[in-house]
This record gives sequence, C-alpha cells and structure tokens, in this order.
Amino acid sequence: MGRITVRRPVVRVSEHGTTRRPDSLAVEEPLEIRIGGTSLSVTMRTPGHDFDLVHGFLLTESLVDSREDVAELQYCGGDAGDGNTYNVLDVVFAAGVRPVIDRHRNFLTTSACGVCGKAALDDVFTRTRHSPADDPVEVTTEALAAMPTTLRAAQRAFDATGGLHAAGLFRPDGTMLAVREDVGRHNAVDKVLGWAVREGRTPLRETVLIVSGRASFELVQKSVMAGVPVLGAVSAPSSLAVDLAERSGTTLVGFLRGHSMNIYAGEKRVTAP
Repeated sequence: MGRITVRRPVVRVSEHGTTRRPDSLAVEEPLEIRIGGTSLSVTMRTPGHDFDLVHGFLLTESLVDSREDVAELQYCGGDAGDGNTYNVLDVVFAAGVRPVIDRHRNFLTTSACGVCGKAALDDVFTRTRHSPADDPVEVTTEALAAMPTTLRAAQRAFDATGGLHAAGLFRPDGTMLAVREDVGRHNAVDKVLGWAVREGRTPLRETVLIVSGRASFELVQKSVMAGVPVLGAVSAPSSLAVDLAERSGTTLVGFLRGHSMNIYAGEKRVTAP
C-alpha cells in the first residue's frame, strides 16, 4: 500500500498481559493545492489518488466542470527547496478556462467555521451547476442495504489500520463504480468524485454515493455540486445536511445498517424491491 500505511511500535495491553508489537497506522500528510503556482488550499489527507482528490475538490468548489477544464496537474517541490515531496500539486487550467477564485473564501472550513445555516445553503445554490432535483433515478431498499457491505469489503486500508473513512460510488442496482479511502471523510468523497471527473462521468446522474460515517452538511454539499441524486450514510446526518438535501432535491438516507435505514429527504426515489 506504499505511503498509505506505516508501521509503528506499540505496547499492547490485554487481560493476558503486556506485549510489544508493530502496528499499522494510516498515513496523514498535508497536500497543498496550487493554481498556477499560487497556493489555494491545504488539506490533511492520506497520500494516494491525489489527482482524484484535486479534481474532486475543484469540482465541488465549482472551479471546474469537467476533465477538459484541467490542462495539467503536476507535483512540485515546496517553498523550502526540499525537492519533490509529493505534497504539493499545481493545477494549470485549460486555455479559456478562467474560474473566479474568491481569495476571501475560507477553503479550510470545518464544522465549526461559524457560517450560519442560511448563508451556507444559499452559497451551494449559487455555485452548483448540476442540481440533482430532476433526476428520476430510483433505488430499491434491498440494493441500498447491500451497498455498505460492498463498500466495507473494498476497504483494504481500513482492514490494515482501522483508521480510514471511505466513500463509494454505485449504480442504482448496487454495482460499485469506485471506492476511495482517506483519513478525512471529505477527502474520501472528493477522491471518488474526482475519479468521476477524470473518467468523464460528471454530472453524476443516476448514481448513489455511500459514505462510511456520518452525513455532514459538507458531504451533502459535495454530492449536490457533483449532481449525485442519492446519498447514503452508515451513521447519522446533521440538521443542516437534511436541510440542504430537502432544498436541493437530494435523497438522503442515514443509519444505513443491515436492512434498516432512515430516509430523511427525497423518499420518492427509494422503492420496495
């Protein structure tokens, strides 16, 4: 798995006593995204599928619309002159592509960023080019229930470390198109959406996005920006995530475990098998 995992010594304490042994950890390193040499954002991510990550980030920030918008993407050295660390990626847009980059926008947002709910919702509707509202796709409860199991079976790095989130993109019949893992749940989503950009699949109509944890506002926002009509989460959604799903026409399913689930928005797309 390369730089995705590392081995570290640990002291294991159990009812049988104390032992020393190596343990596998998920790697976490910064990735700086630059536009034409100018720094745009820094995210803490698990190395691997970095080109997918950047394409997904640019899509969900409405800076690109398709793979044709990006002319070149390359690793470069840091400012300290320490050579290529593979932690800096520079983007060159295609000729004629001049996205408006708001230098006052905080690209390092968190769940405590202080943006009020209405402002956050309005921002998504201002920027999205791929509203999922009119997508007629339907998915059965049986197919939905099987998707987290399929996703979990594909989480190789999680098996080794127990410390990674995952996002998987599915067809409505349950066929998995792509899966990505990362220490950050938002990065895992950006990676899988970026895969779709690079494959020429955006907007992602008639697809289902499954995430291994909770459904935050940020994850719903990313799915809306990519045009995903159905988002399913193994855990709970937040109140603002449900608000955005309702306003955008996204089907949002939470607590997707076994054959039980809660449908928080867009229930018309979920049908009996």
